[in-house]
Amino acid sequence: MDVKAVRRDFPLLSGGSSLAYLDNAATAQKPEAVLRAIRDFYETSNANPLRGLYALSQRATDAYEEAREAVRDFIGAGSAEEIIFTRNATESLNLVAYSYGSLLQAGDEIAVSVTEHHSNLLPWQQLAGRTGAVLRWIECDAAGIITEDAFRSALSERTRLVAMAQVSNVLGRENDIRTFARIAHEAGAVFVCDGAQSVPHMPVDVRALGVDFLAFSGHKMCGPMGIGVLYGRRELLEKMPPFLFGGEMIEYVTREGATWAELPHKFEAGTVNAAGAVGLKAAIDYYRAVGFDEIVRREEALSELAYRTLAGIPHLRILGAPEGAEDSAVREGAGAERHGIFSFTLDGVHPHDIAEILSADGIAVRAGHHCAQVLLQHLGVSSAARVSLAFYNTEEEILRLGESLRSVRRRMGYAE
Repeated sequence: MDVKAVRRDFPLLSGGSSLAYLDNAATAQKPEAVLRAIRDFYETSNANPLRGLYALSQRATDAYEEAREAVRDFIGAGSAEEIIFTRNATESLNLVAYSYGSLLQAGDEIAVSVTEHHSNLLPWQQLAGRTGAVLRWIECDAAGIITEDAFRSALSERTRLVAMAQVSNVLGRENDIRTFARIAHEAGAVFVCDGAQSVPHMPVDVRALGVDFLAFSGHKMCGPMGIGVLYGRRELLEKMPPFLFGGEMIEYVTREGATWAELPHKFEAGTVNAAGAVGLKAAIDYYRAVGFDEIVRREEALSELAYRTLAGIPHLRILGAPEGAEDSAVREGAGAERHGIFSFTLDGVHPHDIAEILSADGIAVRAGHHCAQVLLQHLGVSSAARVSLAFYNTEEEILRLGESLRSVRRRMGYAE
């Protein structure tokens, strides 16, 4: 990969910018191709999709549905009707919790892993509270790994739904979704997968994984903010009630009631974010133009370098790594297993101070609980700094990160 050429595609990263943007798990930067696609939609095709019979509206509808087909192909769904556009992964997961969740009853069980982002935890907590269902926890070990035994122990004959991320937004660990989905189905449960941190960084095929629902956000894969995706198996979506009510999601309305539109429009009430969908399609096209295999290889190499760099810094603890992480840092593939996400603490320094000092050095990282307080409590910390990588990051940026981190304790007044 010609990384210099790739970076020229990103206005925020080009033009002599000295920013080392290492917060890609929060949101990715946008290439000019995505920005241009959004601008072109508003300049040439701006009309309300699905509403008008005139040419401009039909052109907007075509662009919107072409984006849906692009997403279907990208994640391997069986039909475009199984692709629901939402605002983000959070809304997608809430849609499942409110709509499919309405089919649950008191005493049913919902299994959720302790490693989840709040977006894939709070909807199920609230669903349990509304229905009288029971929330059961799938535990991980000190490295953040969920074993098959731990997974099976959280399930019972009452389990109706399992929710789990494919990749942790704190530890970067990948869960064995194919195996866990199969076990969930054997127990009679549906499997909901949070793909927010996996879809942008690895090939994801929903049918090969065997998941019933998958959610992800466009903005984490170089698309615009405000567009998300819910994949759902058609037979499940068809029996689910609508999530929102209003225009476009109906077939017929009388004073007495209404009937609902066919999939996917039953779940897309109101004016849709057509420009966002077009921007997401442009992001998918951009990934393919760069080469998804090349992106994966590039991020694996960067992850290896980042892990080795962080593991060699005195007083720094990588969350989910064993004590004395040097052994795992030099093991081939140890960094790539983290999929570009590394959360860490530094003895005696609050993560917010780490982030501020790095920011003064032109390095952007995240600090806080990362919307995963249950996991951090499980790991024995309240807050952590996080580095997250994308294919457009450079080795030089990672080395700058290491140099800056080595100076943090000294700049805070600690004697080395």
